[in-house]
Amino acid sequence: MKTSNTKRILFVGYNFSPELTGIGKYSGEMMHWLAEKGHECTVLTSYPYYPYWKIQKPYRINRFWYKKEVTEFESGGKLRVIRCPMYVPNKPSGLKRMLLDCTFSLSAFLVSVPLFFYKKYSRVITVAPSFQIGLLGVFYKRIRHAMHIHHIQDMQIEAAQDLGMIKSPKLLKALYGIEKYIYKHTDIISSISDGMIEKIEHKALKPVSFFPNWTETKNFYPIENNEHLKKQFGFKPSDYVVLYSGGIGEKQGLDAILYSARHLNSHKSLQFVICGTGPYKQVLKKKTNEMNLNNVHFMPLQPKENFNQFLNMADLHLVIQKEKASDLVMPSKLTTILAVGGLSLITANPDSSLHRVVSKHSMGILVSPENQEALNKGILKGLNEMDNKNIKKAARKYAEKYLAIDTVMQDFNKKITADQKRQVFQFVD
Repeated sequence: MKTSNTKRILFVGYNFSPELTGIGKYSGEMMHWLAEKGHECTVLTSYPYYPYWKIQKPYRINRFWYKKEVTEFESGGKLRVIRCPMYVPNKPSGLKRMLLDCTFSLSAFLVSVPLFFYKKYSRVITVAPSFQIGLLGVFYKRIRHAMHIHHIQDMQIEAAQDLGMIKSPKLLKALYGIEKYIYKHTDIISSISDGMIEKIEHKALKPVSFFPNWTETKNFYPIENNEHLKKQFGFKPSDYVVLYSGGIGEKQGLDAILYSARHLNSHKSLQFVICGTGPYKQVLKKKTNEMNLNNVHFMPLQPKENFNQFLNMADLHLVIQKEKASDLVMPSKLTTILAVGGLSLITANPDSSLHRVVSKHSMGILVSPENQEALNKGILKGLNEMDNKNIKKAARKYAEKYLAIDTVMQDFNKKITADQKRQVFQFVD
């Protein structure tokens, strides 16, 4: 049932459900949640491709043209999804990712033109990456006088620069210039971690709001005895399973897992699992074979209905990033690990926001990034079950208190339905 607080909301971002991991997961859950609350939502997105870097079935048939999907809810809300064609590289590089961004921006702009002549959307939400999608939000705001909310999941330009994907000073200057323009003409800027907020505020010269990634604490929860789960996924009850589950890209520095597996090979109960997909997976498989590692196992991305059991099967979860990326991206995989009360081994710089929050709440084992010896010692530390029970309890407690989807989204919903002139936009922290 619609009320005076329900809004017409336009969302633009190329990652969306049914992608199971990363930004698409959060964007999809956010817009479904808002539609269920009675809002009339339109989504401009692409066809699901992440983390496979290939358009997924059954969407491949229509991938060269636009496709519309409509879902109506008992609340009176509606979710209309318009999928836009874009270039998706099988082997992403800096240049190819820029081409992906540009092709989506163009196809989203073309389909958005008719929307300027329809009934006004009072709110427009854009999600970075791609950062340049924010231009479309600014454009719509200027023409239709809507409130524009620009949410930053990943500091894309900094990451590309630090990882050497973009080296041209002139190109970097141009990209930062576009980003500065978006920040200047956006009503609300939000991001997912304290460290990212500090960096964005320094560039934007305006307050940035905290809008954390959440987790489904009702669907992801601890299972006390995981020995039967290990058998379910092909391991012995006596095995100690060390799991990395998520996107498999170059920026994670996942080669370190292989070196740990080789160094700790004498610990026969240790079994390393790399689960997921991505452009770097085949490279890791090749290296595993070359190193003759029989304690490293590769598994495909698990379906959502099995994911709670799968995460509970693991004794230790690896959250690995390279040093330069450790404060630019808040790992989305960590929220679900916390929900299941998992024991996390996290690589993070001592001065990063990730390190501060994990240390403050005592909810994980912290080691220095790109430090192989520290990683090896951290894995051995995880073997001490008695010392780590409190860490697991703290992880679940933190998820329940701060990361439950209803807690985060109810606060968000209040802010976007408030009077724009009296808007004070500050998320729960």
